[in-house]
Amino acid sequence: MSVTATRRTVAVLVLIPIVVALALWAFAWPAARTAPRELPLGVAGPATATAPLEQNLARHEGAFEVHRYADADAARSAIEDREVYGAVVVTPQGPELLTATAASPAVAQLLREAVAGQLPAGVEPKITDVVKTPAADPRGGVFASSLMPLAIGGAAAGAVVTLLGLRGLRAGAALVGAAVLAGITGAALAHSWLGVLTGSWWAEAGVLSLTVLAIGAAMAGLGALLGPRGLGLGGLLMILIGNPFSGIASAPQLLPEPAGLLGQWLPPGAAGTALRSVAYFDGNGAGSALLVLAAWATAGLTGVLVARGGAAATAQSPAAARPEPELAR
Repeated sequence: MSVTATRRTVAVLVLIPIVVALALWAFAWPAARTAPRELPLGVAGPATATAPLEQNLARHEGAFEVHRYADADAARSAIEDREVYGAVVVTPQGPELLTATAASPAVAQLLREAVAGQLPAGVEPKITDVVKTPAADPRGGVFASSLMPLAIGGAAAGAVVTLLGLRGLRAGAALVGAAVLAGITGAALAHSWLGVLTGSWWAEAGVLSLTVLAIGAAMAGLGALLGPRGLGLGGLLMILIGNPFSGIASAPQLLPEPAGLLGQWLPPGAAGTALRSVAYFDGNGAGSALLVLAAWATAGLTGVLVARGGAAATAQSPAAARPEPELAR
């Protein structure tokens, strides 16, 4: 066996366990450390009546970010605007818990358990679901799994554009066109067929298209600048880290730091937040997530348009980098 073949064999034996360990860490660590961290929660009612509840919530240091509202109507508006995940309203008839399963079924269940634990024994809060999940997806499982195929599609688009050697305007046109068609297809399936998304059809298609474009352009931009290594880096960020850190299945505030924050700065997490907002909350709370997606798309397209393609072309054809043998004189 040659020295080169031996080195490649050793590289495989070393790299594969590292990749497996990284994948297990990225997927298992957030799931094993799920807990509320500065979870926005509203409290409504007279100050004298809500004070004991706020004191009980404060005992869970760092778990809840309490927002105070004058009455139930203000708390409902805050939930619909995605300022808080839920609210406890103290009334003369007893406590009422306002939740939004559309924002996160996992958080809604957590709030039921947390609020029930703060009340005197035998006291059951009235529970009102202000923004419900659609009947076709009551537990939110379909929504949580709907973005992964788009992430894979975006990564595939970026990889194909790079491997085919497309550059400049042709690469940009291919990425944008593929993203638009993927977004329309995704909306047709998730909204029109499955009934999982219930907001504005075109807004949903726009978010899905921007998601595919952000991931695809980032992959292609890294590929154009760094060659195959750029594709590997893009796959690491978008799939291996971006997906488990996205908080789509639970909520960013339930993930350990810095996973929750980092996930929202990557396209998969931003896409989950933006799509949830346009599908169930009339677009409320989607602004920052859309900016993140637009920033990744812009940066990726810029990389594709300005890169000279030398690195990628050289990486694709190692023989091309070898100097031609001099002709014998």
